[in-house]
Amino acid sequence: MDNRLSFSENIAMLIRGKRHRKKMSQSCLNCLKYTMCVVNLICWLCGTSILGFGIYLMMNSSLSSLVPSLASLNIAKSLVITGTIITCISFLGFLGALKENRCLLISYFILLFILMLAELSVACVLLIYEQQIDKFFAQELMGSLEELKTKNQTNRDDWDTIQNMFQCCGVHNMSDWKDNVPASCCKTNPCEPRPQYWSEGCYEKFKYWFEEHFLIAGAGMIGLCIIEVLGMCFSMTLFCHISRSGLGYK
Repeated sequence: MDNRLSFSENIAMLIRGKRHRKKMSQSCLNCLKYTMCVVNLICWLCGTSILGFGIYLMMNSSLSSLVPSLASLNIAKSLVITGTIITCISFLGFLGALKENRCLLISYFILLFILMLAELSVACVLLIYEQQIDKFFAQELMGSLEELKTKNQTNRDDWDTIQNMFQCCGVHNMSDWKDNVPASCCKTNPCEPRPQYWSEGCYEKFKYWFEEHFLIAGAGMIGLCIIEVLGMCFSMTLFCHISRSGLGYK
């Protein structure tokens, strides 16, 4: 009789232990699921902010005239494209995690992987061809300024914006404008009667600004890659759990 009771108690303990492990596993997966939802919701908000800022620039000043060769892919359009990609991928991850949908989760994983490869490829190209890119932008800025002078264009909104923002004048210095120095080069407002111009050119100011924020940009890129890797790990963990549960594709 005692042996029977002992055997029954062991079976009951095994069942309780199995239920406890299953409950703990489900709790961890729920925590993972809602963490993924929160992170993707934050990314979605960031993506919509970038998209909105890009649309605002397109409506006001796209800065497309500064780099004539890449006028079709200016800063405003780049922000719109980036914001759209972030918004779509983060929404896909949020919905896939919330609904526990295998199709959405595997699509989210693939898109994140492609995006990470694209980011690493762009970073490698920028590092390898740094000098060539540097010369390219210097030539483009000079070509943009020369085009304004030869065509006698009075619409210098992009150059006025940059010169006011970075407190610079011309590409290398104010002599690039020759006798047609714009008011945005002045240190004081109003510019008359004795105008004083910014001595540094915008090209050097661009380089200084980029070098000053290079470490921040690098750290941001590394942080972004870490978030993407974690997102891929989370999505694949949920995908495998759904597969083992036998829920199939929804």
